[in-house]
Amino acid sequence: MPKDDINYKFTENGIVYDFYDVFVPAENFRQPSLFTWGRNNNGQLGVNDGSDRNIPVTTFAGGTNWKSVAGGETHTAAVKTDGTLWTWGNNGNGQLGVNDTTQRVTPVTTFSGSTDWKSVACGYRHTAAIKTDGSLWNWGPNDDGRLGINNIDTRSTPVTTFAGGNTWKSVSCGSFHTAAIKTDGSLWTWGRNDNGQLGDNTGTRRSTPVTTFAGGNTWKSVSCGSFHTAAIKTDGTLWTWGNSDDGRLGNFVTGSNRVTPLTTFAGGTTWKSVACGYRHTAAIKTDGSLWVWGGNSQVQLGVNDAITRSTPVTTFAGGTNWKQVFCGKFYTAAIKTDGSLWTWGNSGNGQLGNNVYETRSTPVTTFAGGNDWKQVSTGYNHTAAIRTNETTTTDVSISTPLLNTTYYNIVATSNGTTLKLYQNNSLLTTANLNGTLTSTTLFYTISDIMNSFAGNLSNIQVYNKELSTAEISQNYISIKSRFGL
Repeated sequence: MPKDDINYKFTENGIVYDFYDVFVPAENFRQPSLFTWGRNNNGQLGVNDGSDRNIPVTTFAGGTNWKSVAGGETHTAAVKTDGTLWTWGNNGNGQLGVNDTTQRVTPVTTFSGSTDWKSVACGYRHTAAIKTDGSLWNWGPNDDGRLGINNIDTRSTPVTTFAGGNTWKSVSCGSFHTAAIKTDGSLWTWGRNDNGQLGDNTGTRRSTPVTTFAGGNTWKSVSCGSFHTAAIKTDGTLWTWGNSDDGRLGNFVTGSNRVTPLTTFAGGTTWKSVACGYRHTAAIKTDGSLWVWGGNSQVQLGVNDAITRSTPVTTFAGGTNWKQVFCGKFYTAAIKTDGSLWTWGNSGNGQLGNNVYETRSTPVTTFAGGNDWKQVSTGYNHTAAIRTNETTTTDVSISTPLLNTTYYNIVATSNGTTLKLYQNNSLLTTANLNGTLTSTTLFYTISDIMNSFAGNLSNIQVYNKELSTAEISQNYISIKSRFGL
């Protein structure tokens, strides 16, 4: 979380402190858990069986250190905060990257191992991921060149693209094609191109990355659908190309493929993010409004009817507080700025997560509810999402005469403005970072709470991650100096 985004301040002994003067930022206490639901015929939910789920459930791997997740047709991949990459589900084409073609019903790490994975994307049956060094890796089926390795050989372990390099910023996978943006803002595509989904002004398959016909170095984000592609430039314009059936390109035309990028009928320079599904598209503007268009036979547009739209329209829910959107085969999922998760469209396999198998033509919240959803991704008929629950840290033994306690917890609220001190699961005090301090049983200043870390420094943990003595000491010394201790 950028420091500029934190405006909370508190005052003690006449000195004003900002959020980052506190020992551990609240973000460290928001434990990211991974939930999955929907179709599970190939174990893509990672729950150690093959049964569908119509409510969110945690993966068999459990844990609270998930960073990002991506859903494919019948497989799933996710990156943890420690940089490890995990995959599960269908593996008939090596899409799990584990050097075999055996299905997995629980998460496993890729064959390459390593702890430097940054992000991952899943297509129909292939996977692509970027490492922290900026290198791009692909694996799975490759009969149409979707791996970009200059041949059409299937790979069951991660391999780098033919283009190589360490300047890849983001990647998206379609059914049979892939698109990625480099740090210089250039957009590259490869794979199947029979519908013009590569945007290179041809219908020729590419087994190595090529730039789109539009060219340029101002591409900000890209999303691949089954047979179409959409991307946003840094100037806020939205561009689409490929198959135009059902109006999925949003250019008021259906049934005519576009082999070069063109802007949507809505035009404008306020597009923030975009997502492509099987036959529909969704995008969010900078004002937080959510727009949808394309196929709507399964009410995946969320406009309270089943009529196809060839130009962008807002969802039935309306509003200007949409933060993130993702499109599945015949359904859509989105997160609002308040952290609530909404789904709509087909739910034949429970992919809406609302405890029924019924189609919804307007956005509904998942059965799990809550306002702590961080990220969502959709496969063809399954959904995966990460939420950041407000939970306490693991009890840690310390030795401190100040608090005279053996076990303590410190927890931060979900909005990051409050610290709470617990003693044996009983709340002792709450320190609000807006300048006030309240206590339920005993009075402690924020400096008292911070000073409690002076005990056994080497054993202090932050949600199951043990900090080094050097890390803790460095923070503690800074805090002592700030508080004049």
